Amino acid sequence: MPPVADLEPRLARIGWRAQPLPSDIEADLAIARVVAQHRAGYQLHDGAAMFNAQPAARFLKRDLDPTERPAVGDFVLVAPGTPPTIERILPRRTELRRGAAGESHQRQIIAANIDAVLVLNGLDGDFNPARIERYLLLIQGSGATPVLVLTKADKATDAKTALAELHRRIPGVAMFAINAKSADSVAPLLAWLGPGHTAVLVGSSGVGKSTLTNTLLGQERQATKAVREHDSRGRHTTTHRALIPLPSGGCLIDTPGMRELKLTGEEELDQSQFADIDELAQSCRFGDCGHVSEPGCAVQAALADGRLDPARWRNYLKLRDELAAAADTLEAQMRRKSESRVLTKALGKRLGEKYGKR
Repeated sequence: MPPVADLEPRLARIGWRAQPLPSDIEADLAIARVVAQHRAGYQLHDGAAMFNAQPAARFLKRDLDPTERPAVGDFVLVAPGTPPTIERILPRRTELRRGAAGESHQRQIIAANIDAVLVLNGLDGDFNPARIERYLLLIQGSGATPVLVLTKADKATDAKTALAELHRRIPGVAMFAINAKSADSVAPLLAWLGPGHTAVLVGSSGVGKSTLTNTLLGQERQATKAVREHDSRGRHTTTHRALIPLPSGGCLIDTPGMRELKLTGEEELDQSQFADIDELAQSCRFGDCGHVSEPGCAVQAALADGRLDPARWRNYLKLRDELAAAADTLEAQMRRKSESRVLTKALGKRLGEKYGKR
C-alpha cells in the first residue's frame, strides 16, 4: 500500500480524515469506503472509482454481531481479486445505531464515520415533535451533531410557529425550515457538508430526503414520489442506504424512511434533551417520587404552572419505559453471550483433556 499521505487527496473526496492505520496491514490491501450495501454484496469507492466487493467469510458468520459487519460509511481494507474482498474494517470515528426492527434484540448501524445527522421532518401532516425527540435520543451517543431540518416550508402556513415550538421544546439544537427544491433555501446546510465531512439524512418516507439530495447534488439523481394527501405519508423511493459525494466537497448518506425507531438500550435520558426533566425530578421532596400525586413533586408543579409541556412529559415517560425495557434486554443478551463463551471454553477444555489437543 502506498503511504497514506500520498492517498489522502484522493481519499478526501470520500470523506477520509487523516488517521493512523494499524501497523500490521498487508502491502497489497487498499483503502476504500462503503457507499452501499445490497443483498449481493457491497459497493465501495476508493476516491477514484466505484466498484463491487464481497465481504470476507468471517463477516458472514450467522452469530456475528451485526455491528461488526461493514456498514455504509465504513472505511475498509480491500484485497484485490475478482471480485475484491473486504478484509478489515478500520476503526470508526462515530456510528449511528438503532435497535434492529421487528422482534430482534440486536443493534443495527445506520451509518458510520458521520459528522452530522440531518433529521428531516415535514411541515405538513408529518410534523411530529415526539418523533424528533426520539431521533435526538438515538443520535445522543453517536458522536455526531444533530441538525433539525423542517421541509416543505414553501407549503406550510405557519413555519415560524413550528420552529418556535421546537426551539422551546428542544433548545440548543440547530434547526432550519427549508424548501428542499430550492438551492438558496438549503444553502445553510452546507455548513455541515464541506470537504472531509459526512452527514446522514434520516426521516420518514416522503419527508423529502431524496429531493434534498438532488438539490444538494444539482441534478435529478434520486427518484422522488408525491406523498398521500390524506396523511402526508410517502412511499419508499430510497430502497437502501447510499453514500454520495457532493459538489460542496462533503459526502451525504441517504437512507430509506424508517418505520420503526427502536432505542438500543444504551441511551441516557438525563444526558439528552430531557436533562431539564431529570433535574426537576431531583428536586422532588421524596427521592422515590412517582410524579403523580405525591406532595412536594417538582414535576407536577412544573406541569401546573406551564414550565413543563404535558405532551413533552408524556413522551418522556414513554421513552423512559421503552429505554428501561431495551436496557434490560441488552443486559440479558450480554449475559447470555458471556455465559455462552464460558460454556464453549469449558467444553473445549473437557474435549482437550479427553482427546488431547490438536
